[in-house]
Amino acid sequence: MIDPAILDRVAQTIEARKDADPATSYVAKLLHEGQDKILKKIAEESAEVLLAAKDGDKSHVVRETADLWFHCMVLLAHHDLGPQDVLNELRRREGISGIDEKAARNAG
Repeated sequence: MIDPAILDRVAQTIEARKDADPATSYVAKLLHEGQDKILKKIAEESAEVLLAAKDGDKSHVVRETADLWFHCMVLLAHHDLGPQDVLNELRRREGISGIDEKAARNAG
């Protein structure tokens, strides 16, 4: 069963940990170290997704994608955004050709 509310719960947890002690909270530590640290983690997790996919291990792909999504959510929180902002953008794009959507972005 799909539970889209999980994204909201994870976002709420990330938000709650923004002001936590970086010594006891991984999220607080990432946010405290700043955007460059978060971006580095996203790059690392992206590479791990690619390697897992190359290996063809579906469970590993899922685990690494979860790590990537989590770190992307930390980046969203860093910018005072959340999963609903991304879902709204996906909803806006729904039914639009990817080619047309990209052309519209490049025209602006």
